[in-house]
Amino acid sequence: MRHRSLLMLTTAVTAGALTLSACGSRDDGGDKGGGDGGKKTTVVIGLSAPLTGDLSSLGQGIKNSADLAIKTANKENEVEGVQFKLQALDDAGQAGTGQQNATKLVGAKDVYGVLGPLNSHVGEAMLKTLGSANLAQLSPANTAPQLSQGPNWSKGDKKRPFDTYFRTSTTDAVQGPFAAQYVYNELKYKKAFILDDKKTYGAGLAKTFKEEFTKLGGKVVQTDSVNPEDRDFSSIATKIKNSKADFVYFGGEHPAAAPMTDQITKAGSKIPLVGGDALFSDDYIKLSNKNSEGDIATSVGAPLETLDTAKKFMKDYKAENYDDPFGPFGGYSYDGTWAIIQAVKAVVEGNDGKLPSDLKDARKKITAALQDVSFDGITGAVAFDEFGDTTNKQLSVYQVKDGKHVPVETGTFEEK
Repeated sequence: MRHRSLLMLTTAVTAGALTLSACGSRDDGGDKGGGDGGKKTTVVIGLSAPLTGDLSSLGQGIKNSADLAIKTANKENEVEGVQFKLQALDDAGQAGTGQQNATKLVGAKDVYGVLGPLNSHVGEAMLKTLGSANLAQLSPANTAPQLSQGPNWSKGDKKRPFDTYFRTSTTDAVQGPFAAQYVYNELKYKKAFILDDKKTYGAGLAKTFKEEFTKLGGKVVQTDSVNPEDRDFSSIATKIKNSKADFVYFGGEHPAAAPMTDQITKAGSKIPLVGGDALFSDDYIKLSNKNSEGDIATSVGAPLETLDTAKKFMKDYKAENYDDPFGPFGGYSYDGTWAIIQAVKAVVEGNDGKLPSDLKDARKKITAALQDVSFDGITGAVAFDEFGDTTNKQLSVYQVKDGKHVPVETGTFEEK
């Protein structure tokens, strides 16, 4: 058996499964009187994600999974007297557009919660607008710690900026060190060339990886940054070849990482590129011209294929014939949407079977109820700590083998 000093391996299969369905919903009466006369209150869950552009396959997976959760809730009459609807807005992975979406959702009279976004820098741009309106925001993919723990989290000064912000994905405070432990302890890599794309997610992830890697005894032979829009990495590839590094760690997203690994290989370097969940995408492999073999990506949670709780979700998702796969964040999107639904349910049941008539009051109460939500989701136990972060700290390591991301390790990070 291999020695695992800091990786605490976990069992990937959890017992029990949510009852899911892929079928439609009842007719909506659009009345604010709850279950009176069979009419239903319309509760809209807003969504912001990149539905177009380089990251659209991930965004569409998030949207489709949220759509499936809403269809399930409506079919099963999960909240008596309530009809759920999804209002999906495209942010194209841009912070400014995300902020505009937040303003639009705040101004909509039937929006009681918001799912998304994908990108941490977009989530950061939406925080204040949604927070000031007491409108709950739950991201299935944001991993930058400062969104929930404040700008000084790395110094031990953790302060939650807005109590409206939640997430079902774990943070880079865990993901970066988890990857560092794996490459140092398991792969025995000792020399790293570290790159980032200057964005909130990429720079933060590279920073936490570097800190843990050097703490373990690894050597960083060189660091550099690229622009997220860059696709020509010939000069960087030459630097990497001359650095004699054992691997490249890239804090960034797959639209840049794919041509990067391709050009590193063509420059003559036979070393893997390692990154976070933004590299865990089929598009990464497709865009790399078959030069991503052996590359490594960490991602949140355990592989859905290994979870009994996710089997019905995957079956129902397939039955819906969505154009895009659910991707690495689909399970967290479904669970995040379900968490908002459960918060609405708690408020309705505590208010004589209907939502408070005042929109601001209803939003505030739903946010408060979301903090106490706890259930067994398709990705595992769903609950939130005092910062709104998920209590599920599982992560997985995937390696590209024969043109596919193959899970090679699942565990949790333990700092010592």
